[in-house]
Amino acid sequence: MKQNTELKEARHNIMRDISIEKMVIHCGGIDEKLERSVKLLQKITKEKVFIKKSTKRIPDFGISPGKKSGCKVTIRDKEKITQYLKRFFSAIDSKLSGRQFTENQLCFGIKEYIEVPGLDYDREIGILGFEVMLVFKRAGKRTTLRKIKAGKFPRRQQVTPQEIREYIVKHFKVRVGK
Repeated sequence: MKQNTELKEARHNIMRDISIEKMVIHCGGIDEKLERSVKLLQKITKEKVFIKKSTKRIPDFGISPGKKSGCKVTIRDKEKITQYLKRFFSAIDSKLSGRQFTENQLCFGIKEYIEVPGLDYDREIGILGFEVMLVFKRAGKRTTLRKIKAGKFPRRQQVTPQEIREYIVKHFKVRVGK
């Protein structure tokens, strides 16, 4: 019995381990709401905010191609990601829906930023929400991204929603619904 567990541990393939590649916090809006969104993301992360331009025309929202329509911050530091996630999960009562998990990523929204521990109401920002997107990866993903000798990344190396669920439950003690 002891030999079987040692064999399983010895057979563990580190190329199958998953990790968080990056976290993207984003907010939408145009004109005045966009300015408030930028202030919100700077307040949350204290990092440079990238402003996105629209590629589509959506007349109902007053959006045309080339018009500024949203902002985002990308965080790649693992320690910062862990700190932010603990705060964000406590804001949503550590509950996620099964629909929020897709292949290689997890997305969830926070309706009001004042629900996040450590963030107080700011009159200039008002009441705004934002979305958090986590991108997961396995070892070897860089082979597809490099310029010289770009490799193939087989389908079996993609991170499935079930694996992401298990990772989130194990590391952050979050409950996942159906």
